[in-house]
Amino acid sequence: MPFVQIHLRSGRSEVWLQKLSRTIHQSMIEEINVPEDDYFQVIRQYEKSEFFYDPFYLQVERTDELIYIHFTLKQSRTTEQKKALYRSIASRIHSELGVRKEDVFIMLAGNQDEDWSFGNGRAQMIE
Repeated sequence: MPFVQIHLRSGRSEVWLQKLSRTIHQSMIEEINVPEDDYFQVIRQYEKSEFFYDPFYLQVERTDELIYIHFTLKQSRTTEQKKALYRSIASRIHSELGVRKEDVFIMLAGNQDEDWSFGNGRAQMIE
């Protein structure tokens, strides 16, 4: 049940953003076994004055093409699955959208089944 928030500098077309979203989702399907219809994402674009990063933190050179990808998902994936997901997303975004792998910043935040409501004020995952 991942929920994905994507943050990047403004200026991308709707078609480009849709491709970015689908590219990330395809990696999720292949690497962490997310069902194809489990597709919940938001994309937010920022002006230069609203988007900050260190250009060399941990010896990774970043540019203004940086994309933050924040996953909220159940704590059921192994370390190996997570690492495969990171590699897959960075590689796909690079090959399909031309963004440098160094500019793909991914973070995962885990939670439990009871932390999700998919509508109607219910906790469907634990009912």
